[in-house]
Amino acid sequence: MTEIEIQMDSFMLYCDSKHLSKKTLSSYEQTLKLFAMYLKDEFKITDPTKVKTAHIRHYIKYLRERGKYTVVVKEKSKQINHPDHRHDFNKQLSDTTIANYLRNIKVFFNFLHSEREIKINPVENIENIKPNRKKKALLSPEELKKVLDTFDLTIFHSYRTWLQTRLILDTGIRAGECCDLRPEVIDFKNKSILIENPKNNQQRYVYFGFKMSNDLKRWMQYRDRYSDSPYLFPTIRGTKLDVRNFERSLKQAGNKVGVNIHPHLLRNNFAKYYLLGDNNGYGGGDFATLSRILGHSSVDVTMKAYLDFTDQEVGRKYQKHSPLSNLDL
Repeated sequence: MTEIEIQMDSFMLYCDSKHLSKKTLSSYEQTLKLFAMYLKDEFKITDPTKVKTAHIRHYIKYLRERGKYTVVVKEKSKQINHPDHRHDFNKQLSDTTIANYLRNIKVFFNFLHSEREIKINPVENIENIKPNRKKKALLSPEELKKVLDTFDLTIFHSYRTWLQTRLILDTGIRAGECCDLRPEVIDFKNKSILIENPKNNQQRYVYFGFKMSNDLKRWMQYRDRYSDSPYLFPTIRGTKLDVRNFERSLKQAGNKVGVNIHPHLLRNNFAKYYLLGDNNGYGGGDFATLSRILGHSSVDVTMKAYLDFTDQEVGRKYQKHSPLSNLDL
């Protein structure tokens, strides 16, 4: 085992002790293994103390030039996943992907520097990459209805996806949090749900409306006839639903009616509809409350994530708060 592999193992143990999500841990591990391969192949470097700022800048340049899925940690995975069959194989990596790689590498070297494993931190003078955020579409009520109407509520898995879709749109919870839910965290009296295992490891409450209350009660009665699973949205076998299967089912439903939809877009739409208010002129909510509901670490995080309104959405928001329209002048 090389010195950089030893330090990577140490870093992953540190991350695991902080109870980071599996997705985050996987992202760190994948990024660092690819970076270690590059250092070894291009510069014969296997010791993190030998890594200089220039090596990392060269890696960023390399990432901009290489195509998607053209490099893998394990060659055997190509025979299983067949990346060359993907529609975006060999396409340019996005700025967002490269920014994530750089962020992970920075966290690793900052850790080594704080642990005094390296004297000079090679990432100290490397600026973060700020990708241009794509505006996420605000799906219209008609588009949402078209997607929901594709589900057959007489079939267990179809009914389950229908309700999960509505629940995320009504509460803003993450897809993973939705799949983790158990019936005992639902409080019908206060119309709230306790999210016990969120991304930042802090419990929070989210809230649902009257329609969702009735939807949930009907689903739980239906579910109990077919399953004694501890999960609210189990597979037909009673096991925990894999979030990727839910994402796939939702995407397929959208494809049937020509609507590009995925769980995080539902969460984004929840936030935007919450802020915009309804079509009858009732004002939307505030960022501070939204931040708590979404489980963000701060209001700033929420504002950065949901200030990407289109001009049309800003105009709609303005019409509700036009000074002249709302003043008796």
